[in-house]
Amino acid sequence: MNKFKYIILVFTVIVSTVSCKKVLDLSPEDYFGDGNFWQNEAQVNNFMAGIHNQFRNNQFQFERLGEMRGGSFSNVDRQNTSLNELPIIQQDLSENSSGVGSWAGFYGPILQINLFIQRVEAITFLTEARKKAFLGQAYGLRAYYYFHLLRTYGGVPIRLEPEVSNGKTDPIELRKARATEAEVLAAIKADIDKSVSLYSGVTSADKTLWSPNASLMLKGEVYLWSAKVYGTTADLAEAKAALNAITGPSLLTGTAASFANVFKTKNNAEIIFAVRYAVGEAEMPNVGAFTYSTFNFDGQHYKDSLATAGVGNFLVDPLKLALTNSQQVIQRYAYTFELFQSYQLTDNRRNATFYDYYKVNTAVNPRVPTVRNTALVKFIGPDPATTTNKKYFTDDWPVYREADRILMLAEIVNAEGGDPSAYIKQIRDRAFAPAADPTPFVNSGKDANELAIFSERSKEFVFEGKRWYDLRRMKYGNEPLVFKSASQKYGVLDKATQGYKILWPIEPAIWTNDPLVNQTPGYATTKPR
Repeated sequence: MNKFKYIILVFTVIVSTVSCKKVLDLSPEDYFGDGNFWQNEAQVNNFMAGIHNQFRNNQFQFERLGEMRGGSFSNVDRQNTSLNELPIIQQDLSENSSGVGSWAGFYGPILQINLFIQRVEAITFLTEARKKAFLGQAYGLRAYYYFHLLRTYGGVPIRLEPEVSNGKTDPIELRKARATEAEVLAAIKADIDKSVSLYSGVTSADKTLWSPNASLMLKGEVYLWSAKVYGTTADLAEAKAALNAITGPSLLTGTAASFANVFKTKNNAEIIFAVRYAVGEAEMPNVGAFTYSTFNFDGQHYKDSLATAGVGNFLVDPLKLALTNSQQVIQRYAYTFELFQSYQLTDNRRNATFYDYYKVNTAVNPRVPTVRNTALVKFIGPDPATTTNKKYFTDDWPVYREADRILMLAEIVNAEGGDPSAYIKQIRDRAFAPAADPTPFVNSGKDANELAIFSERSKEFVFEGKRWYDLRRMKYGNEPLVFKSASQKYGVLDKATQGYKILWPIEPAIWTNDPLVNQTPGYATTKPR
């Protein structure tokens, strides 16, 4: 989308909580001059395009925070390379190994949004309808960033004004302690409710920009989180109402390729809001690191786990990854083989998500696979034959899509004590189309239903940044699935010894430069009392 080429040039303020001094050193630099900007709709539109560009730049951070700790990433090297970010994957987080730094880098985009809100609310040249549409985007996007911060760190500093842009440069005045989780949640709810209200009567056909439907999806997700994580049961009704208010999107169904087409066909009916990637504009980062290493792939692997096609029939480069491309193609991240095995053989999502391959001991009979591995194919982009024989990683990345809405509604109905069958059936029917679902879902009580919904979400949303948050929100009995239990197989943390690790730690640089900020509760800290 060409509008994303308008990288934000105005008021380029980069907020880094690694150092308050750095914040002060990076006071606003205005390309046009404050007196010349915010003068017409084109400038406002370009600023919002820059905000969306920043959002796209954070795509892998959203993925990292929302999925990497969820138990579906492997910590076992299967291709003689080395895997990245093992401290996150293995839950080995501490003050000196925080996994991510500077509050995930989200205060920079938040400051830009704060500036946008302040300036646009004061504008008089926009029609009321256009002003509401712009502000609906801004409040929705700010709520989205803070919702990630809440689910990652719990309480965080709440900044809703562009202090540095407004000339506030005293480092003492800029200090701000972490708000409580309740305060952050209240700020998120206020922003998303305001976004929905501003959007009243507004429609948007551009699925690569934040939209009224995106705000309703976020409201559904926020209020569902509030109901299940914080026990505000009344918020289930708010979540359901928001999700049911969404109009327009529909599942892609009918063929075996329907699920794959959700990611291969841009702007399709299922997408509600997606990050746009395009040849010549931007490619999705790090996808090549979820595939395979071409330099040690040839002549070592079979497609068939028993090598029944013959001893010499090795795979070479089945996904055409060795062609000219913009990324390093190697396996630096890998999903567990158990996740691949969790799909039924006829589930269309299985081969649309993963390509499985094997090393096999052919000296014994029956032959024995010695290495079982998968490459992620869900987002590897178009076939090179359609793009001048080059490899481009330009599939769009869904932030919200219809399947997510349906499965959140299933979860809400189940939490209310109802039967989620009608919702789960839609997802499973698409997964096995055009054949019939071989094992249709059967309503079996709240806990069993919750596990079934989680299982569908785990298969449906691989590399879409959902699983860690699902583990924290969804429950068996009164316990979140994130905790290990004899009742369910998905837990990743021991509650007694690691319960505090549902939240991430901050690095020492944050509290060193802002003494009002304390370490996330439970983590050992060297901060002086």
